Amino acid sequence: MAIEVGTKAPDFELKDQHGQTVRLADFRGEKNVVLLFYPFSFTGVCTGELCALRDELPKFVNDDVQLLAVSNDSPFTQRVFSEQEGLEYPVLSDFWPHGETSRAYGVFEEEKGCAVRGTFIIDKEGVVRWTVVNGLPDARDLNDYVKALDTL
Repeated sequence: MAIEVGTKAPDFELKDQHGQTVRLADFRGEKNVVLLFYPFSFTGVCTGELCALRDELPKFVNDDVQLLAVSNDSPFTQRVFSEQEGLEYPVLSDFWPHGETSRAYGVFEEEKGCAVRGTFIIDKEGVVRWTVVNGLPDARDLNDYVKALDTL
């Protein structure tokens, strides 16, 4: 079960598509974070969601907000995927230990070996302020993220 609103967000340390280490704690006190888990790179719904975010990037990467996308794909897959789709925000690999961060947030689907579509908006103090979790085939509405960010 996914972590709930009002919960302190579990910290993590993951590699992005460029091999750089990204820590949730690095944004504490600086930026709100939109933490988006998705099942697999190169799949239709996932590509659509991440490209929609790319197309509205100033709403999700600015002086006040940082978007972090996470899947259980390898860092090498994340690099090729982000380059192919022109994703200029961090695309993180929760590959090894496989799904450790996805499990910490309660969005790892054990039978499928991947994260479901979970989104968590984390405030500058590191507290989850909004969340939505959809099943594997169900795309999320990024306008919901914008509305939630406006409440912070």
